[in-house]
This record gives sequence, structure tokens and C-alpha cells, in this order.
Amino acid sequence: MKTTTGAIEATQEAVTELREALARAGITLPSLGLDVVTLAADPPRPLVELGCCTAETARLIAAALLPGEENRT
Repeated sequence: MKTTTGAIEATQEAVTELREALARAGITLPSLGLDVVTLAADPPRPLVELGCCTAETARLIAAALLPGEENRT
């Protein structure tokens, strides 16, 4: 059980880190969190649910990932 709890905690920490990094870039993903469906597996294999976002948010993420390349299309 400790391994399961550790995996869930590690995934939640990753969610928190990603949320904070996105916030520093001015980006909010409202549905960012643990994917509850993956917690139902035996054993749980927690995944991060990024969720849906607007086109504007998608462009902000792309620009944050590829600084200086936002005009390459």
C-alpha cells in the first residue's frame, strides 16, 4: 500500500509543480489534476489530467515551451 500511496503523492506533487510553473508563465489549466480513472486500476497508475483549454491558452503554452519561436509558422 505504501508504494501506491507514494505513487499518488508523487503524481500530486508533479501536478503542483506543473500548476506553479504554468502560473509563472501566466497560464491556468482549470482542470489540471490527478486522473481519477487511473486511480481505480489495481495497482493504481496515477496519471496527470491536463484537461481542455482555449486556443489562446494552447498558444500560450506553445510560446512558453518554445520561447522565441512563436512566429515560426
